[in-house]
Amino acid sequence: MDADGTGQGPAAPIAPMQVISAALRRERRRAELTLSEVARRAGVSKSTLSQLESGVGNPSLETLWALCNALEIPFSRLIDLPTRRVRVVRAGDGPVLSASESSYQATLLAACPPAARRDIYTIAAEPGSQRTSDPHMPGAVEHVVVCQGRALVGIEDEPQELRPGDYIAYPADVPHVFRALEPGTWAVLVLENV
Repeated sequence: MDADGTGQGPAAPIAPMQVISAALRRERRRAELTLSEVARRAGVSKSTLSQLESGVGNPSLETLWALCNALEIPFSRLIDLPTRRVRVVRAGDGPVLSASESSYQATLLAACPPAARRDIYTIAAEPGSQRTSDPHMPGAVEHVVVCQGRALVGIEDEPQELRPGDYIAYPADVPHVFRALEPGTWAVLVLENV
């Protein structure tokens, strides 16, 4: 997508860390919390949070989820870019975040506007270690459609094996997993926040 939304050329890239650092500062101030309090709630060091707010570092998906939970905000609010009337995200584009403990990447396709309650991602994962997610905000639900490969998906104590075209919905306010069973596994994930 181009920078002015006209479809007339390539977009000026926005470094994801710039977007994340600005969002962290904005959301912490909105919640009227100190660096120390957010760091304590998220289980990260105050110096790490300070660096992230300054645009330094390469946070893992797990760290960002912990910060979202501490700030009580949907994940997309940290990486949401300004919206346009028509938005196209080409395959391989969009802000990508990687998990630190597994071969798992999430690309935000559409963030939930303030009055709505859903975010859309693509997920790319490789066999190996399982991606276990901590609970999201109360009432959150994830919807997943596997597009290629096979994966174990769902709540941690009863994941389901999904193949291309299979769909699952499960509560995301409890620990949940995504584990690729074949190379090149990818899926579409819709996160509903209530």
